[in-house]
Amino acid sequence: MNAASLALMWHQHQPYYPDDVSGENPMPWVRLHGTKDYIGMAMHIKEVPEFRCTINLVPSLLVQIRRYTEEGASDRHLDVSRASADSLSENDALYLLDHFFMANVDCMIRPYPRYYELYLRRGFGTDKADRALPRYSARDLRDLQVWSNLTWMHPLLFEEDPELAAFRDKGQGWSEDEKQWLLGYQRDVLARVIPLHRELSEGGQVELTTTPFYHPILPLLWNKRSAREAMTGCDLPAHLESYADDAKIHLERAVEFHTELFGAPPRGMWPSEGSVSQEIIQAIADVGIEWIATDEEILSHSTQGFVARDGQGHLSHPEMLYRPWHVEDGGKSLQIVFRDHGLSDLIGFHYQRNDPVWAADDMLGRVASIGQAVAGQNSGRPALVPVILDGENCWEYYRDGGVEFLRTLYRKAVEHKQISPVRIGDYLAEQPGRDRISRLFAGSWINHDFYIWIGHQEDRDAWDVLHETRQFLQQVERESPPPKETLEQAWREIFIAEGSDWFWWFGDDHSSDQDALFDELFRKHLRNVYTLTGHHPPASLQRPIMHVEKRVRHTMPRGFCSARVDGRATYFEWIDAGRYEVGSERGTMTQVSDGVVQDLWFGFDAETLMLRLDTRHVAADDLAGIDELCVRFLEPAGYEVRVTGFGGESLEAVTYLDGEPVSACTAQAAVDAVFECSVPFRELKIHSGAPVHLFVELFDGGQSTERVPSEGAIEFSVPSPDFEMYMWQA
Repeated sequence: MNAASLALMWHQHQPYYPDDVSGENPMPWVRLHGTKDYIGMAMHIKEVPEFRCTINLVPSLLVQIRRYTEEGASDRHLDVSRASADSLSENDALYLLDHFFMANVDCMIRPYPRYYELYLRRGFGTDKADRALPRYSARDLRDLQVWSNLTWMHPLLFEEDPELAAFRDKGQGWSEDEKQWLLGYQRDVLARVIPLHRELSEGGQVELTTTPFYHPILPLLWNKRSAREAMTGCDLPAHLESYADDAKIHLERAVEFHTELFGAPPRGMWPSEGSVSQEIIQAIADVGIEWIATDEEILSHSTQGFVARDGQGHLSHPEMLYRPWHVEDGGKSLQIVFRDHGLSDLIGFHYQRNDPVWAADDMLGRVASIGQAVAGQNSGRPALVPVILDGENCWEYYRDGGVEFLRTLYRKAVEHKQISPVRIGDYLAEQPGRDRISRLFAGSWINHDFYIWIGHQEDRDAWDVLHETRQFLQQVERESPPPKETLEQAWREIFIAEGSDWFWWFGDDHSSDQDALFDELFRKHLRNVYTLTGHHPPASLQRPIMHVEKRVRHTMPRGFCSARVDGRATYFEWIDAGRYEVGSERGTMTQVSDGVVQDLWFGFDAETLMLRLDTRHVAADDLAGIDELCVRFLEPAGYEVRVTGFGGESLEAVTYLDGEPVSACTAQAAVDAVFECSVPFRELKIHSGAPVHLFVELFDGGQSTERVPSEGAIEFSVPSPDFEMYMWQA
C-alpha cells in the first residue's frame, strides 16, 4: 500500500450569466472556458487511463453549456463574433475593441504575432475605443474576431486535429466563411464537454460531484448570523430571516439535475466556496450526499487549533489533517475532507512561473513527503492529501495552458511508488473517517470566514434588496398568484440572485473590468421578479449597489524620487513614488497563502529608475533564503536586472539584455530594513516618453518563488525633464 493518496479535486464553475427574461447573455465565459478548460482538463485525464481524480461540476454551469449546444443560445461576444466584419455597426466595432482582448496578454495574446499586433494597435491605457477604431481595417477586425475565439481553444485540440492546427497557423487573413467554420467548430467542442465527463465517470477514472444549484453560500442562506462565528460582532444586513427552504431547493435540484445528466446521483459535494456550518449538515445528508470537502482552516477552528499551522507554515498534528473525518447533526452523518491550501495554491498561483516538469516533480515530492511524515500515525491508512482548486481559472497564466505540467503530473503520479491518485469517494469507501468533529465551524475556504460575501456594506445592501424582492414574491404568491409556470420562473430568478458570485464582486477585495455589469445583472434578476408578476420594479433596483472605489493596482509617481540605495526605510525619499500594494490581482481567484513581499515602490528622477521592496518583517532576513531577485522588463523587451548575494555581506546587481550582461553596468542594490535598487534609463537604452513595463521575481534553486505583481506588470513612461512641473500644473 502506498503511503499517500493524492486526492485532486477540480472545481468547475461559472456564474449564471443569462437573463432568461430578455434572452440576452452579456458574458462569454461559459463558452470560452468550455472550449479551453472544461474540454481540456477532461482530455488530459483521458490521456492517462490509470489516473484517478474528482471533478466538481456546478449545475448552473452545466445548464448554460446545454443551452449553447442544445438550444442554440448565444451571448453578446458570440453575436459580435458572427457579424460580418465588413458591415459591423459602430457600436459592435467599439464593443469588439473593448472586449476582444479579454485574455492573459503574456500567455494568450503575445505568443501570436498577429493578435499581439492588433493588441498593441489598440493603445490600452492611452486611447478609448472610438479613438482607436480608425486604425483598424475590416480585415483587422475579422482577424480580431477570429483570434479572440481561437486563443480560447485548448492546446490538446490542436494536437488532436491537424485541420484546426492549420487554421491557427494561417495566422491572419481569414475569410468570413473560415471564421464561421471556427465558430461552428467551437460549438461542436462545447457539445463534447458533458458526454466526455460522463464517459470518464462511467469508466471509473473520475468521480463527479456537485454544488448547490446556483452556487449560494448555504450557511448564509440558512442563518446570516453564522457570519459572526468567525467575525465576532460584525455588522449584518437589516433583514436576518432564514432562507432554509431555498437552501434545500438548491440542494435537491442539484442532485436531481446531476443524476439526469450523468446517470447516477453524486456521492460528494463541494459546498459553494467551501462554505460550511453545523446547521447545514442534515440538509446536505438528506439529499443523499455522503461526503463534503472544505478548507484546512475549518478543521483548525473546529478542533480549537489542535490542527493548525504556525507563522512559518509548519503544521501541528499533520496526521489529523491528512485523514477523513465525520460530522453529525440531527441523526445524519457526513464524511468530510479538508484541502491542503498550501499545495492547492502552488498549482493555482505559483507553478505557472516554474519549469513544468520541475513543478510536477515538486508537487509529487511534497505529497510523498506528507505520506512518509504521517506513516505509522494513521493506523495503517495511507495519508489522504486533498488538493482542491478551481479547474479553469489558473491555466491561462501557464505558458502552454498547463499542458506539460498536467501531463507530467498525471503520468508520474500513476508511476510513483509512494503515491496513489484516488477518487475521494473511493478512498472514503475503503477508509471511512473515524474521527468525529463535535461541531463544525462556520466558514469558507477563504480565511475561514464569510467576509467576502457579507462583510462589506455593499454585500449587506445586496442581501437586503434580495430580501425585499423575495418578500414581495411571497406576498404575490399568497394574495394573487400568477400561473404556476410564471411563479416558478420568478422564484428561479430569486435562486439565481442568491448565488455567491454577485456578492464576490461587491466590496473592495475583488475587482474586474466588468464590476458594473455584475452589479447590473444581480439587480436585473431581481427586477425580473417584478416584471414576471406584472409589477413595476422599485426605483431602488435601478440604482447601482456598488459605491466603494475599487482598489487601484498601483499608484503613479507624483514627483521625482531621490532615494539613496542603502536599504533604509527613509520615508521622505519615497514620498512621491508610486506604490503597488500586494494583493490578489486575479479577480476570479483568491490566494490564501501569503508571500514575502508586501509593497513595491517605484520612482525615478530624469535619469534613473528606482525600486524598493517592503517585506513582512526585515527585508535582509526575509530575503536571506533566496538566490536571486530579478527585475524583469516586458518593455523595454529583453532587459532584466539580476541581484544576487542575499544572506551575504553585499549585493551584486547586474543588468542583462537577452541573457548577456550589458557593458559598463552601473545598476545598484542594497538590503537592510527594505530592499532598494536603481538602474539608469540609458542602461536600458530608453529615453523620455518610452514605455516601461516591469515586474519583480524572486528565485530559489533556479525556480520562481514569488512574483510582484503576481499577474501583469507595473506600467509607466520614462519621465521628461519637466515631469515635476507638469505634475504640479496638473
